[in-house]
Amino acid sequence: MGLNNVLVLSQVTTYILTLLLAFCIIIPISFHLIDFKGHCLLFSNGTWRESDGQLVVAWASVGFCDYNLVWASISLFIALIQTYRFAAQLCRGTESTFLSAFLDVVLSLMMSVAALAGALIVTMGYQTWCDAIMMRFEACEDATGNNIDKQDDIDTRMFYTQLGTAQFGAWTSWVCWVGLSMFAMLKLCKYHQQENIRVSMARERARLVRERHSPLSEGGVF
Repeated sequence: MGLNNVLVLSQVTTYILTLLLAFCIIIPISFHLIDFKGHCLLFSNGTWRESDGQLVVAWASVGFCDYNLVWASISLFIALIQTYRFAAQLCRGTESTFLSAFLDVVLSLMMSVAALAGALIVTMGYQTWCDAIMMRFEACEDATGNNIDKQDDIDTRMFYTQLGTAQFGAWTSWVCWVGLSMFAMLKLCKYHQQENIRVSMARERARLVRERHSPLSEGGVF
């Protein structure tokens, strides 16, 4: 199996994994928003009321959850298209063009940045929420199943699992996109090297043609 086939096969495998990981972000965050009545716990904070032991939450923007839903949906869409595209290349034995390989590099790098931002938002935002929870409980997961916010009527039974799954999906997706960036760069370097070889061969042919038709080769005398 040639280097190009190895790279394409690696890309197909990683894109399939990226596609599956997108569901690990979209599904749990979507259910979290339903359970929390449209509120997003990321970067949300609050204080515990002494009278009834309820958490008075200062809800952060729902945009933190929406961002992860958006970039994960884009990741899912791109992974679906790229999986089909590269799988077709493997079956037909064709190769990408230099331009398409360059666009793959740019796209992968952009998605790597988006995935890193999403993973940091989930991790840091979730930690802010847990810091508020642990002002009363020993661990963040201890708040699951406890009616800590009757005012907003949120359901906290699954938030620990939901955000834990989303955090795993976000960081693993970032690793996958970094890997896809590396595969795309290797393929671009391969195409660039091939182009340099073709240019060098063309120059060598031109030089040989010039020497063949020079006066010395025809027995001319200066």
